[in-house]
Amino acid sequence: MKKGKVILAGGVLGLLAPLLVKLGNPPNMGVCIACFLRDITGALGLHRTSTVQYLRPEILGLVLGAFLSAAAAREFRAMGGSSAFTRFTLAFLAMLGMLVFLGCPVRTVLRLAGGDLNALVGLVGLVCGVAVGTWFLSRGFSLGRAVPQNSVSGYIFPAAVIGLLLLLIFSPPFIFFSQQGPGSMHAPTAISLGAGLLVGILAQRSRLCMVGGIRDFILFRDTYLLSGFLAVLLAAFAANLVLGYFKPGFAGQPIAHTDGLWNFLGMALAGWAAVLLGGCPLRQLVAAGEGNTDCAVTVLGLIAGAAVAHNFGLAAGPKGVPVAGQVAVLLGLLFVLFLSVSHPRR
Repeated sequence: MKKGKVILAGGVLGLLAPLLVKLGNPPNMGVCIACFLRDITGALGLHRTSTVQYLRPEILGLVLGAFLSAAAAREFRAMGGSSAFTRFTLAFLAMLGMLVFLGCPVRTVLRLAGGDLNALVGLVGLVCGVAVGTWFLSRGFSLGRAVPQNSVSGYIFPAAVIGLLLLLIFSPPFIFFSQQGPGSMHAPTAISLGAGLLVGILAQRSRLCMVGGIRDFILFRDTYLLSGFLAVLLAAFAANLVLGYFKPGFAGQPIAHTDGLWNFLGMALAGWAAVLLGGCPLRQLVAAGEGNTDCAVTVLGLIAGAAVAHNFGLAAGPKGVPVAGQVAVLLGLLFVLFLSVSHPRR
């Protein structure tokens, strides 16, 4: 029965993603935490790449769904105070890796379910990165223990998300919305928000997290969290078949590139950093909605990474990975290695 929760959460996410594509979201990107945070970053003017700017309701709904679910279950707790700036830095580097690959762990699975074999290379990189990070965890790496905070601290992040939702609804002139490119492609606001709320509730109740699933399998041979992402893969694959979106191959995949080395290394960086942080971007958003201020700082690090990636030409595109992005990934891997080796042990 316990595993049924995470399978349900994964199955719903896997079904909703292709349906959101059908309703207007970018192809093979019905839900992508990294890409959607990047779009929100652009909508706020923190980067000026005009093709990726939109206040994605899925992200806003995800956080609010997790908040409402945690509050209803009396699991909302303001916690934090654990290596905040190190978390910010790791999240920053993880986002650089994900934008070189062009997707987060969720989109890795969704791309694979749509037939994008480049995502298989990225998935191998993700597993390798998580495995390396897990080895350091097993040797005692720790960012420290979160402690109870003033309850007001836990409400700040959900309140900020409500503010973003109001900005989306009223669309003031200082918010940017793409007129072309992936940012201009989106499902109706109410449907996207509802999908985010549902996924947020289910993810909060099940603790859905792909990075955590790989970590738990390596450490304990536990398949609870992994079963949720297997459900995402199977449900999305079935929906793509029905909708006619399944197109296997490497070339010509939507919003993807075929440079296998950087697909691998980008997701290796993302996986390594994410496992040290304690979870993938999806899990970080959910935990921030539950009142965890450390995870809220992590989300800010992801946003900062997206801003720098696009302002300094580090992010990949369909034509490949710029040299600056390649250098950023290599430096990111070296810096995460430095943090893994030098950080105080628990």
